[in-house]
Amino acid sequence: MEISKQVKSARPKPPAAGMGRKKGSVNKATKAFRDTVTALLEGNAENVGKWLETVAYGDGDLVKPDPKGALTLIAQLAEYASPKLARTEHSGVDEGPIELVVKWQDER
Repeated sequence: MEISKQVKSARPKPPAAGMGRKKGSVNKATKAFRDTVTALLEGNAENVGKWLETVAYGDGDLVKPDPKGALTLIAQLAEYASPKLARTEHSGVDEGPIELVVKWQDER
């Protein structure tokens, strides 16, 4: 007859072990990257304006005017400076339409 013996770990697990991050929270690497890009943009605010003007209006021989390209760059930079809004859809009971019920109360 074999007797099995369970050995407990010497270290107790943290109270939230295995639960993961809360929904919607940003992981550390993503936050660090966004912070770095934001700091880069803030530190070069004057240069970013000059760079966008160079792309939009050209620079003589080296850079051809590209206003559409400048707008694309602004849109791409904006993604790092501000968070994207998530699309949210609302629905009623059992994925049906939303029903609004208004009841009047007597003043009596």
